[in-house]
Amino acid sequence: MPDSKTETADMKLGFSSWGMPNVPVDHIIASLAEMGYDGVELTVKSGYSIELDTLDEAYRKYVVRLLDMHNLELPALAGHESLVEQDPDRAAECMRRLKGTVDLAVDWARGGTPPCLDTTAGGSPDDWEPLRPLLEDRLGDLCGYAAERGVVIAIEPHVGTILDTPPRVVELVDSIGLDNLGVNFDISHFNVVGIDIETSVSTLAPLSAHTHVKDERGMAPDHEFLIPGEGEFDYVTYLKAMRRHGYTGFISAEISVMVQRREGYDAIAAAQQTYDVLDAAFKEAGIDRG
Repeated sequence: MPDSKTETADMKLGFSSWGMPNVPVDHIIASLAEMGYDGVELTVKSGYSIELDTLDEAYRKYVVRLLDMHNLELPALAGHESLVEQDPDRAAECMRRLKGTVDLAVDWARGGTPPCLDTTAGGSPDDWEPLRPLLEDRLGDLCGYAAERGVVIAIEPHVGTILDTPPRVVELVDSIGLDNLGVNFDISHFNVVGIDIETSVSTLAPLSAHTHVKDERGMAPDHEFLIPGEGEFDYVTYLKAMRRHGYTGFISAEISVMVQRREGYDAIAAAQQTYDVLDAAFKEAGIDRG
C-alpha cells in the first residue's frame, strides 16, 4: 500500500478487461498496448474469455509471454466472488475460485511480484451488522492463504453491497489487521452517493493497492455508470488528490456492465475513448506516468 506521507508520486494508466468479456486475451493485450496503456487488469470470472477454470499451464505461460511481448504490466486480477454467500455450497465455490485466483496470481508474477486480487464482498448495506463477522472470517481466511503466497487481496467497496462506505472499509481493514489486505478503490461508487472526492480519497488512497475509475451521471439508485468522457467526473481533480495523498499505483479504468448492455457496444472503441480522456487528464494534472 502507498505511503500516505509521500508528497509527489508517479501513477500509471491501466484498463480492466472487465469491459472486454468476449475479446480474446491476445487481442486485449495487443490492443491496449497499441493504444498506450501501461497495464491491464485481467478478469477471470466465469463467462469471460479468460476464465479461471479453463486456464491450463500452457495457456498461463502464453499470457505471460504476451504481456512481455507487448511490455504491458499486470497490476491486478479481477476475481469478484461473494464473501458473504449464505448457501454453503455456493460459498465454498466462491472461496475455491478466489483461492484459485490467488494461485493464478503467483503463476503470473513478473519480476517476483504477483498481481493483486480484486474482489467485491457481496451482500447488501443492511447486512453490515449481521454478516460482518462472517465477512471478517472469510476475508481473513482468504488473506491468510494469499499471504503465504505473497499475494495482496484488494477488497472493493461497491454501492449497494455490504461494504459501501469509506468508514466501513477502514473498520474492516483494521479489524483484519493483515499487511496483505488493501483496497481496490473505485471512487465511482462513492461519487454516486454524494461523497466528495477529497473525503473518499483522503480516507482510502493510503489503503489502496489498486484502483478503478469510470464515469457516472446522477445519484444512486438512479445513477448511470458511463465511459470516461461521457459523464460528470473530474479526473484532473481526482488525480491530483490521489497524488497528494500518496498513491503510487495504477489508475485502471473499468467499463460497467451498464455500458456493456448497450446495443452495439464496442469494447475496443470504449478502451480507446477511455485512454484519450485519461491520458489527457494525466497530462493536465501534471502527473508523470512513471
